[in-house]
Amino acid sequence: MLEKVLIANRGEIALRILRACRELGIRTVAAHSSADRDLKHVRLADETVCIGPPSSAESYLNIPAIISAAEVTAADGIHPGYGFLSENPDFAERVEHSGFTFIGPMAETIRIMGDKVAAINAMKEAGIPCVPGSDGPLDDDDDRNLSLARGIGYPVIIKAAGGGGGRGMRVVHNESDLLGAISVTRNEARSSFGNEMVYMEKYLENPRHIEIQVLADNYGNAIHLGERDCSMQRRHQKVIEESPAPGLTETQRREIGERCALACREIGYRGAGTFEFLYEDGNFYFIEMNTRIQVEHPVTEMVTGVDLVREQLRIASGERLSYSQDDIVVRGHAIECRLNAEDPVKFVPSPGEIKQYHAPGGPGVRVDSHIYTGYKVPPYYDSMIGKLITHSDTRDSALARMRTALAEVIIGGIKTNVALHQDLLLDPNFQAGGTNIHYLEKRLAEG
Repeated sequence: MLEKVLIANRGEIALRILRACRELGIRTVAAHSSADRDLKHVRLADETVCIGPPSSAESYLNIPAIISAAEVTAADGIHPGYGFLSENPDFAERVEHSGFTFIGPMAETIRIMGDKVAAINAMKEAGIPCVPGSDGPLDDDDDRNLSLARGIGYPVIIKAAGGGGGRGMRVVHNESDLLGAISVTRNEARSSFGNEMVYMEKYLENPRHIEIQVLADNYGNAIHLGERDCSMQRRHQKVIEESPAPGLTETQRREIGERCALACREIGYRGAGTFEFLYEDGNFYFIEMNTRIQVEHPVTEMVTGVDLVREQLRIASGERLSYSQDDIVVRGHAIECRLNAEDPVKFVPSPGEIKQYHAPGGPGVRVDSHIYTGYKVPPYYDSMIGKLITHSDTRDSALARMRTALAEVIIGGIKTNVALHQDLLLDPNFQAGGTNIHYLEKRLAEG
């Protein structure tokens, strides 16, 4: 087992990693920016190292500073959490070459899955269903690109191979707009991601976003842990997640889960990962794989009883999976609401001091958050300040528990999106289950 882990992240995920380390008897090092000295996990860690000023580029994205912090504290593992450097293959490579254990997949796996074109090709070889598309990058042959789009059928979407987070993509409804969209997306990809490669896919009109959680060790063992529905999104950012996905049959979830586990074995995957799909008319279409722990991992933990971060640490330590596929049983239903420090109507970030904080409680209620009374939410990072998760025997009762929990939340001194969640949980279409990824955007646009 690893003896000391440096946590190269901040906020609620850093605290989540610290707790998992403590349960396994692993000492912790909190690598933090100068703006994050008062974070809860920094106060609780065995050791702390300031790795730079508030700017992410000079701290949480500063690879030499993080490696140096691991060296001076004699850590033997580095956990990247999510975001920042968690899916940076160069970072994973530097960590391993520096003599530390990267708590995640191998660098080459991250590199392949981070390139959307390479990832799609790898998934096709592994038998994973993909969205009909260009089967590779687009070149400068206008006639070929126009022909590809006609063959796929409009609307199509142009995507940057190195994109993510909703950036580097454009929907094209008409042939007259295609070549311009390719050019603009290519320029954006070059400036934003340092990679001008773009590709084309069929644009699905009303899909849901469904993802499969997997775990794999270094010995060829891989399992799936059911699915999550993350269709409630705003600007490609998830707002509410749940497990299991409403409306899927047991046959559907078993078949797609088994394919994902098989794909992990074929590509030699290691650690926790998530296969993300668009789902429409009973069909799954692979869009990308996240080679890290997900923000929404708690809903899977609640319905399966598996501690995913603990498994990450065990796998990185060279141990075999604690579970076989037969051990994984989904029980009940779990829902997660992301709590953000932002205006619930205008979505403008709301940093500042939390004057009063009260977390909800009761049966089946879980709060993953790093905030406390007196904590100052900094303006430099993502606005998420926590996650509220409820679990119960049925979806309806999990929703009822969430409504009760949201009514108990008190976060004074800043604005939060609690009111938005309260509104969404009363929405009859969301209550019925199965809303598509465009639903929230349309609802907000209608006022």
